[in-house]
Amino acid sequence: MDGTNESTQGNFILLGFSDRPHLESILFVVILIAYLLTLVGNTTIILVSRLDPHLHTPMYFFLAHLSFLDLSFTTSSIPQLLYNLSGCDKTISYTGCAIQLFLFLGLGGVECLLLAVMAYDRFVAICKPLHYMVIMNPRLCLGLVLVAWGCGVANSLVMSPVTLRLPRCGHRSVDHFLCEMPALIRMACVNTAAVEGTVFVLAVGIVLSPLVCILVSYGCIVRAVLQIQSASGRHKAFNTCGSHLTVVSLFYGNIIYMYMQPGNSSSQDQGKFLTLFYNIVTPLLNPLIYTLRNKEVKGALRRLLLHDREGGKEQK
Repeated sequence: MDGTNESTQGNFILLGFSDRPHLESILFVVILIAYLLTLVGNTTIILVSRLDPHLHTPMYFFLAHLSFLDLSFTTSSIPQLLYNLSGCDKTISYTGCAIQLFLFLGLGGVECLLLAVMAYDRFVAICKPLHYMVIMNPRLCLGLVLVAWGCGVANSLVMSPVTLRLPRCGHRSVDHFLCEMPALIRMACVNTAAVEGTVFVLAVGIVLSPLVCILVSYGCIVRAVLQIQSASGRHKAFNTCGSHLTVVSLFYGNIIYMYMQPGNSSSQDQGKFLTLFYNIVTPLLNPLIYTLRNKEVKGALRRLLLHDREGGKEQK
């Protein structure tokens, strides 16, 4: 296409929230604080999962990967947003835009699949408790994580070039705060029906298929829990799944709304704030959800803190 070569020249302009300059300084402070808390919260989950022997289980192996994904996902766009909010320069290089798009699509796809893997882990833990450690052995856990990463990256390798190669007829202004697929599709000066159709088909595979697996897993879990006689047993089983269900609801509620209706059909302002929620609020809340609702994680944090204090006293 003739428009492909011109798209690689110069920088893109991320309009972001520049139409609301009074909001930019407020957003900068709020997003900076949220980003720092996200880094601390998810790093804590990773360290606790690795350092405490009591948490060397499949569930926390997957949770550590989820926290790493959240860290990577947020860092792929928030530093650029903070830079653009802090001054008049709203530009991003073509290479930076391409990397941002690739990471955004790839990491988002991996997270969809990883949440499905975590739902399967909960299904085995509740429906087949006696065989849990045999089924969820380290080899299978590693294999499931690698499949999630492989499929997410493959999806991004397909969709990123298709999106970037759309002719833009010299248009450089991205009506978003990051190089996100629907915003780049809107910039095209050609009919994008074929691309949007491809996006929809791939979204069904990478977004809705894992969601179906999650719903099936939890359908089986609910049926198994209802057969438990004791109320305390049922409460414990539901509590085990509560954190994961909350994270799934937050994640999928945003991603389905944004990516199952790409291009011109979605509200641009609404899309910006939904993407901001998806990019910073969800990764910020995930560690809180898993620590506040989880006695094992709170116990691990307590043990690590007490160990550090005892170590400090011995040195004195």
